[in-house]
Amino acid sequence: MTVPRQSTTRYVDWEFAKATGSRLVPAGPSVTAAEAASVVAEVREAARRARQPVADTARMHAPGDAPGALVVDRPTWIALNADSMSALMDPVFGTLIDKQKKAPGDLAKAVGGRVTGAEAGAMLAFMAGKVLGQYDLAPDGTPQLLLVAPNLVQVERELGLDPSDFRLWVCMHEETHRVQFTAVPWLRNHMVERVRTLATDLVPDPETMQETLQRVVHQLPDAVRSGGAGITELIATPEQRERLAEVTAVMSLLEGHADVVMDEVGPQVIPSVAHIRQRFNERRKGVGAFDRVLRRLLGLEAKMRQYRDGAVFVREVTAAVGTDGFNRVWESPETLPKPAEIEKPAAWVARVHG
Repeated sequence: MTVPRQSTTRYVDWEFAKATGSRLVPAGPSVTAAEAASVVAEVREAARRARQPVADTARMHAPGDAPGALVVDRPTWIALNADSMSALMDPVFGTLIDKQKKAPGDLAKAVGGRVTGAEAGAMLAFMAGKVLGQYDLAPDGTPQLLLVAPNLVQVERELGLDPSDFRLWVCMHEETHRVQFTAVPWLRNHMVERVRTLATDLVPDPETMQETLQRVVHQLPDAVRSGGAGITELIATPEQRERLAEVTAVMSLLEGHADVVMDEVGPQVIPSVAHIRQRFNERRKGVGAFDRVLRRLLGLEAKMRQYRDGAVFVREVTAAVGTDGFNRVWESPETLPKPAEIEKPAAWVARVHG
Protein backbone atom coordinates (compact mmCIF):
# COMPACT_ATOMS: atom_id res chain seq x y z
CA MET A 1 0.00 0.00 0.00
CA THR A 2 1.32 3.44 -0.87
CA VAL A 3 1.84 6.31 1.54
CA PRO A 4 0.42 9.67 0.38
CA ARG A 5 2.88 12.56 0.13
CA GLN A 6 2.57 14.90 3.09
CA SER A 7 3.39 18.03 1.09
CA THR A 8 0.27 17.83 -1.08
CA THR A 9 -2.26 15.73 0.82
CA ARG A 10 -3.71 18.93 2.30
CA TYR A 11 -5.05 19.83 -1.16
CA VAL A 12 -6.91 16.53 -1.33
CA ASP A 13 -7.49 14.89 2.02
CA TRP A 14 -7.15 11.29 0.92
CA GLU A 15 -7.77 9.89 4.41
CA PHE A 16 -11.06 11.81 4.47
CA ALA A 17 -11.79 10.41 1.01
CA LYS A 18 -11.32 6.88 2.37
CA ALA A 19 -13.58 7.57 5.33
CA THR A 20 -16.23 9.20 3.14
CA GLY A 21 -16.12 6.40 0.59
CA SER A 22 -16.39 3.68 3.22
CA ARG A 23 -19.35 5.48 4.80
CA LEU A 24 -21.22 6.00 1.51
CA VAL A 25 -20.54 2.70 -0.25
CA PRO A 26 -23.62 0.46 -0.34
CA ALA A 27 -23.55 -2.73 1.68
CA GLY A 28 -22.71 -5.81 -0.32
CA PRO A 29 -24.98 -8.82 -0.82
CA SER A 30 -26.06 -10.70 2.27
CA VAL A 31 -23.80 -13.67 3.00
CA THR A 32 -22.85 -15.61 6.10
CA ALA A 33 -19.29 -15.60 7.40
CA ALA A 34 -18.85 -19.14 6.08
CA GLU A 35 -20.21 -18.17 2.66
CA ALA A 36 -17.90 -15.15 2.50
CA ALA A 37 -14.87 -17.28 3.32
CA SER A 38 -15.89 -19.80 0.67
CA VAL A 39 -16.30 -17.09 -1.97
CA VAL A 40 -12.89 -15.59 -1.21
CA ALA A 41 -11.22 -18.99 -1.40
CA GLU A 42 -12.90 -19.87 -4.70
CA VAL A 43 -12.12 -16.49 -6.30
CA ARG A 44 -8.49 -16.78 -5.23
CA GLU A 45 -8.32 -20.27 -6.73
CA ALA A 46 -10.03 -19.07 -9.93
CA ALA A 47 -7.37 -16.37 -10.29
CA ARG A 48 -4.69 -19.02 -9.97
CA ARG A 49 -6.42 -21.31 -12.51
CA ALA A 50 -6.67 -18.46 -15.02
CA ARG A 51 -2.92 -17.93 -15.28
CA GLN A 52 -1.87 -20.73 -17.62
CA PRO A 53 -4.82 -20.57 -20.05
CA VAL A 54 -4.35 -16.81 -20.39
CA ALA A 55 -0.61 -17.14 -20.91
CA ASP A 56 -1.10 -19.85 -23.55
CA THR A 57 -3.80 -17.92 -25.40
CA ALA A 58 -2.13 -14.50 -25.27
CA ARG A 59 1.36 -15.99 -25.74
CA MET A 60 2.52 -13.67 -22.98
CA HIS A 61 3.87 -14.75 -19.61
CA ALA A 62 3.96 -12.85 -16.33
CA PRO A 63 7.31 -13.04 -14.50
CA GLY A 64 7.44 -15.58 -11.71
CA ASP A 65 7.84 -12.87 -9.07
CA ALA A 66 4.76 -10.91 -10.19
CA PRO A 67 2.25 -10.67 -7.28
CA GLY A 68 -0.88 -12.77 -7.60
CA ALA A 69 -4.46 -11.66 -7.05
CA LEU A 70 -5.76 -9.98 -3.91
CA VAL A 71 -9.44 -10.64 -3.10
CA VAL A 72 -10.94 -7.59 -1.38
CA ASP A 73 -14.19 -6.11 -0.08
CA ARG A 74 -15.53 -2.70 -1.10
CA PRO A 75 -13.95 -0.58 1.68
CA THR A 76 -10.56 -2.16 1.02
CA TRP A 77 -10.91 -1.43 -2.71
CA ILE A 78 -11.67 2.20 -1.82
CA ALA A 79 -8.64 2.47 0.46
CA LEU A 80 -6.24 0.95 -2.08
CA ASN A 81 -7.54 3.13 -4.90
CA ALA A 82 -7.37 6.27 -2.76
CA ASP A 83 -3.70 5.51 -2.12
CA SER A 84 -3.08 4.94 -5.82
CA MET A 85 -4.92 8.14 -6.75
CA SER A 86 -2.82 10.02 -4.23
CA ALA A 87 0.41 8.64 -5.70
CA LEU A 88 -0.81 9.39 -9.21
CA MET A 89 -2.22 12.86 -8.64
CA ASP A 90 -0.08 14.45 -5.91
CA PRO A 91 2.73 15.25 -8.38
CA VAL A 92 0.09 16.84 -10.62
CA PHE A 93 -1.13 19.02 -7.76
CA GLY A 94 2.45 19.96 -6.92
CA THR A 95 3.08 21.07 -10.50
CA LEU A 96 -0.11 23.13 -10.57
CA ILE A 97 0.64 24.76 -7.22
CA ASP A 98 4.09 25.74 -8.43
CA LYS A 99 2.49 27.54 -11.37
CA GLN A 100 0.20 29.62 -9.18
CA LYS A 101 1.19 33.23 -8.63
CA LYS A 102 -0.11 33.09 -5.06
CA ALA A 103 -0.24 29.87 -3.09
CA PRO A 104 -3.42 29.28 -1.04
CA GLY A 105 -3.20 29.72 2.71
CA ASP A 106 -3.25 26.91 5.25
CA LEU A 107 -6.95 27.40 6.05
CA ALA A 108 -7.93 27.38 2.38
CA LYS A 109 -5.88 24.24 1.82
CA ALA A 110 -7.40 22.49 4.83
CA VAL A 111 -10.98 23.32 3.85
CA GLY A 112 -10.35 22.63 0.17
CA GLY A 113 -8.72 19.32 1.04
CA ARG A 114 -11.81 18.19 2.92
CA VAL A 115 -14.10 19.27 0.08
CA THR A 116 -12.09 17.54 -2.64
CA GLY A 117 -11.59 14.56 -0.36
CA ALA A 118 -15.34 14.24 0.07
CA GLU A 119 -15.84 14.44 -3.69
CA ALA A 120 -13.19 11.79 -4.31
CA GLY A 121 -14.70 9.57 -1.62
CA ALA A 122 -18.17 9.83 -3.15
CA MET A 123 -16.81 8.87 -6.57
CA LEU A 124 -14.89 5.93 -5.09
CA ALA A 125 -18.01 4.78 -3.24
CA PHE A 126 -19.97 4.71 -6.49
CA MET A 127 -17.23 2.85 -8.33
CA ALA A 128 -16.67 0.39 -5.48
CA GLY A 129 -20.13 -1.03 -6.02
CA LYS A 130 -19.50 -1.56 -9.76
CA VAL A 131 -15.94 -2.83 -10.21
CA LEU A 132 -15.50 -6.60 -10.44
CA GLY A 133 -11.75 -6.59 -10.83
CA GLN A 134 -8.89 -4.20 -11.50
CA TYR A 135 -5.17 -4.24 -12.06
CA ASP A 136 -4.02 -1.50 -9.67
CA LEU A 137 -0.97 0.24 -11.16
CA ALA A 138 -0.05 1.61 -7.69
CA PRO A 139 2.32 4.32 -9.03
CA ASP A 140 4.47 4.45 -5.86
CA GLY A 141 3.70 0.99 -4.54
CA THR A 142 3.41 -2.61 -5.64
CA PRO A 143 1.03 -3.17 -8.58
CA GLN A 144 -1.51 -5.88 -7.86
CA LEU A 145 -4.57 -7.53 -9.29
CA LEU A 146 -7.67 -6.79 -7.21
CA LEU A 147 -10.87 -8.86 -7.31
CA VAL A 148 -13.90 -7.45 -5.48
CA ALA A 149 -15.67 -10.46 -3.96
CA PRO A 150 -19.03 -8.87 -2.97
CA ASN A 151 -19.50 -7.41 -6.45
CA LEU A 152 -18.88 -10.78 -8.08
CA VAL A 153 -21.52 -12.34 -5.85
CA GLN A 154 -23.97 -9.51 -6.49
CA VAL A 155 -23.65 -9.68 -10.29
CA GLU A 156 -23.81 -13.45 -10.53
CA ARG A 157 -27.00 -13.40 -8.43
CA GLU A 158 -28.57 -10.55 -10.40
CA LEU A 159 -27.85 -12.17 -13.76
CA GLY A 160 -28.61 -15.74 -12.70
CA LEU A 161 -25.15 -17.04 -13.62
CA ASP A 162 -23.27 -20.12 -12.55
CA PRO A 163 -21.05 -18.72 -9.75
CA SER A 164 -17.98 -20.84 -10.44
CA ASP A 165 -18.11 -20.21 -14.18
CA PHE A 166 -18.63 -16.47 -13.76
CA ARG A 167 -15.83 -16.04 -11.24
CA LEU A 168 -13.38 -17.87 -13.46
CA TRP A 169 -14.52 -15.90 -16.51
CA VAL A 170 -13.90 -12.56 -14.77
CA CYS A 171 -10.52 -13.81 -13.57
CA MET A 172 -9.55 -14.57 -17.20
CA HIS A 173 -10.12 -10.91 -18.09
CA GLU A 174 -8.29 -9.51 -15.09
CA GLU A 175 -5.40 -12.00 -15.37
CA THR A 176 -4.89 -10.73 -18.92
CA HIS A 177 -4.35 -7.25 -17.48
CA ARG A 178 -1.85 -8.65 -14.98
CA VAL A 179 0.04 -10.26 -17.84
CA GLN A 180 -0.07 -7.10 -19.95
CA PHE A 181 1.52 -4.94 -17.27
CA THR A 182 4.04 -7.48 -15.96
CA ALA A 183 5.16 -9.09 -19.23
CA VAL A 184 5.63 -5.66 -20.87
CA PRO A 185 8.10 -3.89 -18.54
CA TRP A 186 7.70 -0.35 -19.92
CA LEU A 187 3.89 -0.28 -20.10
CA ARG A 188 3.10 0.62 -16.49
CA ASN A 189 5.38 3.66 -16.31
CA HIS A 190 4.27 4.73 -19.76
CA MET A 191 0.61 4.78 -18.73
CA VAL A 192 1.27 6.47 -15.38
CA GLU A 193 3.27 9.28 -16.98
CA ARG A 194 0.79 9.80 -19.80
CA VAL A 195 -2.11 10.05 -17.35
CA ARG A 196 -0.20 12.44 -15.08
CA THR A 197 0.70 14.67 -18.00
CA LEU A 198 -2.85 14.66 -19.29
CA ALA A 199 -4.28 15.41 -15.85
CA THR A 200 -1.93 18.38 -15.48
CA ASP A 201 -2.95 19.73 -18.86
CA LEU A 202 -6.67 19.27 -18.22
CA VAL A 203 -6.80 21.38 -15.06
CA PRO A 204 -7.95 24.84 -16.18
CA ASP A 205 -5.68 27.84 -15.66
CA PRO A 206 -7.13 30.15 -12.98
CA GLU A 207 -7.34 32.95 -15.56
CA THR A 208 -9.58 30.85 -17.82
CA MET A 209 -11.59 29.14 -15.05
CA GLN A 210 -14.68 31.32 -15.54
CA GLU A 211 -14.71 30.63 -19.27
CA THR A 212 -14.37 26.90 -18.63
CA LEU A 213 -17.23 26.88 -16.12
CA GLN A 214 -19.49 28.71 -18.56
CA ARG A 215 -18.67 26.17 -21.26
CA VAL A 216 -19.47 23.30 -18.87
CA VAL A 217 -22.83 24.81 -17.94
CA HIS A 218 -23.85 25.41 -21.55
CA GLN A 219 -22.64 22.06 -22.85
CA LEU A 220 -23.53 19.81 -19.91
CA PRO A 221 -26.37 18.13 -21.85
CA ASP A 222 -23.73 16.93 -24.34
CA ALA A 223 -21.83 15.22 -21.53
CA VAL A 224 -24.77 13.01 -20.64
CA ARG A 225 -25.92 12.19 -24.16
CA SER A 226 -25.47 8.66 -25.41
CA GLY A 227 -22.00 8.33 -26.86
CA GLY A 228 -20.56 11.30 -24.98
CA ALA A 229 -17.18 11.10 -23.24
CA GLY A 230 -18.35 12.69 -20.01
CA ILE A 231 -17.37 15.86 -18.20
CA THR A 232 -13.75 15.60 -19.41
CA GLU A 233 -14.84 16.32 -22.95
CA LEU A 234 -16.28 19.66 -21.85
CA ILE A 235 -13.13 21.05 -20.20
CA ALA A 236 -10.62 19.85 -22.79
CA THR A 237 -9.25 21.98 -25.60
CA PRO A 238 -8.91 20.46 -29.09
CA GLU A 239 -5.22 19.75 -28.42
CA GLN A 240 -6.03 18.12 -25.09
CA ARG A 241 -8.70 16.01 -26.71
CA GLU A 242 -6.07 14.66 -29.10
CA ARG A 243 -3.88 13.61 -26.17
CA LEU A 244 -6.92 12.18 -24.39
CA ALA A 245 -7.72 10.18 -27.54
CA GLU A 246 -4.19 8.73 -27.49
CA VAL A 247 -4.58 7.51 -23.91
CA THR A 248 -8.06 6.20 -24.69
CA ALA A 249 -6.70 4.26 -27.67
CA VAL A 250 -4.23 2.43 -25.43
CA MET A 251 -6.94 1.71 -22.85
CA SER A 252 -9.16 0.39 -25.64
CA LEU A 253 -6.34 -1.93 -26.64
CA LEU A 254 -5.88 -3.18 -23.07
CA GLU A 255 -9.58 -3.74 -22.41
CA GLY A 256 -10.32 -5.20 -25.82
CA HIS A 257 -7.37 -7.58 -25.60
CA ALA A 258 -8.56 -8.78 -22.19
CA ASP A 259 -12.07 -9.34 -23.53
CA VAL A 260 -10.82 -11.31 -26.52
CA VAL A 261 -8.57 -13.51 -24.39
CA MET A 262 -11.28 -14.23 -21.84
CA ASP A 263 -13.71 -15.25 -24.59
CA GLU A 264 -11.17 -17.40 -26.43
CA VAL A 265 -10.20 -19.25 -23.29
CA GLY A 266 -13.77 -19.52 -22.07
CA PRO A 267 -15.17 -22.39 -24.16
CA GLN A 268 -12.30 -24.64 -23.11
CA VAL A 269 -12.88 -24.35 -19.37
CA ILE A 270 -16.16 -22.48 -18.80
CA PRO A 271 -19.24 -24.40 -20.01
CA SER A 272 -21.68 -21.47 -19.70
CA VAL A 273 -19.43 -18.81 -21.26
CA ALA A 274 -21.85 -17.94 -24.09
CA HIS A 275 -24.67 -17.34 -21.62
CA ILE A 276 -22.38 -15.28 -19.39
CA ARG A 277 -21.29 -13.06 -22.30
CA GLN A 278 -24.88 -12.46 -23.40
CA ARG A 279 -26.07 -11.52 -19.92
CA PHE A 280 -22.97 -9.46 -19.15
CA ASN A 281 -23.25 -7.40 -22.33
CA GLU A 282 -26.80 -6.51 -21.30
CA ARG A 283 -25.50 -5.41 -17.89
CA ARG A 284 -22.93 -3.08 -19.46
CA LYS A 285 -25.75 -1.00 -20.90
CA GLY A 286 -26.74 0.17 -17.41
CA VAL A 287 -29.87 -0.66 -15.49
CA GLY A 288 -31.78 2.56 -14.92
CA ALA A 289 -32.09 6.12 -16.19
CA PHE A 290 -30.12 7.63 -13.30
CA ASP A 291 -27.43 4.99 -13.57
CA ARG A 292 -27.05 5.64 -17.29
CA VAL A 293 -26.82 9.42 -16.82
CA LEU A 294 -24.21 9.06 -14.07
CA ARG A 295 -22.16 6.65 -16.16
CA ARG A 296 -22.19 9.11 -19.05
CA LEU A 297 -21.27 12.06 -16.85
CA LEU A 298 -18.30 10.16 -15.40
CA GLY A 299 -17.26 8.91 -18.82
CA LEU A 300 -18.03 5.28 -17.95
CA GLU A 301 -20.08 4.80 -21.10
CA ALA A 302 -16.97 5.71 -23.06
CA LYS A 303 -15.18 2.96 -21.15
CA MET A 304 -17.81 0.49 -22.29
CA ARG A 305 -17.01 1.45 -25.87
CA GLN A 306 -13.35 0.71 -25.14
CA TYR A 307 -14.20 -2.96 -24.69
CA ARG A 308 -16.06 -3.08 -27.98
CA ASP A 309 -13.66 -1.03 -30.11
CA GLY A 310 -10.56 -2.62 -28.64
CA ALA A 311 -11.90 -6.13 -29.12
CA VAL A 312 -12.66 -5.42 -32.78
CA PHE A 313 -9.11 -4.12 -33.24
CA VAL A 314 -7.55 -7.18 -31.61
CA ARG A 315 -9.66 -9.66 -33.58
CA GLU A 316 -9.07 -7.99 -36.96
CA VAL A 317 -5.32 -7.61 -36.42
CA THR A 318 -5.01 -11.20 -35.21
CA ALA A 319 -6.97 -12.43 -38.24
CA ALA A 320 -4.57 -10.54 -40.50
CA VAL A 321 -1.18 -11.28 -38.92
CA GLY A 322 -1.77 -13.92 -36.22
CA THR A 323 -1.26 -13.71 -32.46
CA ASP A 324 2.50 -13.20 -32.71
CA GLY A 325 1.95 -10.45 -35.27
CA PHE A 326 -0.58 -8.78 -33.00
CA ASN A 327 1.83 -8.98 -30.05
CA ARG A 328 4.09 -6.49 -31.79
CA VAL A 329 1.86 -3.86 -30.15
CA TRP A 330 3.87 -4.51 -26.98
CA GLU A 331 7.30 -3.82 -28.50
CA SER A 332 7.46 -0.11 -27.62
CA PRO A 333 5.26 2.98 -27.16
CA GLU A 334 5.70 3.61 -30.90
CA THR A 335 3.96 0.34 -31.82
CA LEU A 336 0.87 1.06 -29.72
CA PRO A 337 -2.17 1.81 -31.88
CA LYS A 338 -3.00 5.41 -32.61
CA PRO A 339 -6.60 6.62 -32.13
CA ALA A 340 -7.44 6.33 -35.84
CA GLU A 341 -5.91 2.84 -35.97
CA ILE A 342 -8.24 1.51 -33.27
CA GLU A 343 -11.07 2.24 -35.70
CA LYS A 344 -9.07 1.05 -38.75
CA PRO A 345 -6.94 -1.94 -37.68
CA ALA A 346 -5.61 -2.39 -41.23
CA ALA A 347 -3.85 0.97 -40.86
CA TRP A 348 -1.95 -0.33 -37.83
CA VAL A 349 -1.01 -3.50 -39.69
CA ALA A 350 0.27 -1.45 -42.62
CA ARG A 351 2.30 0.87 -40.38
CA VAL A 352 3.86 -1.78 -38.12
CA HIS A 353 4.12 -4.73 -40.52
CA GLY A 354 4.71 -2.75 -43.67
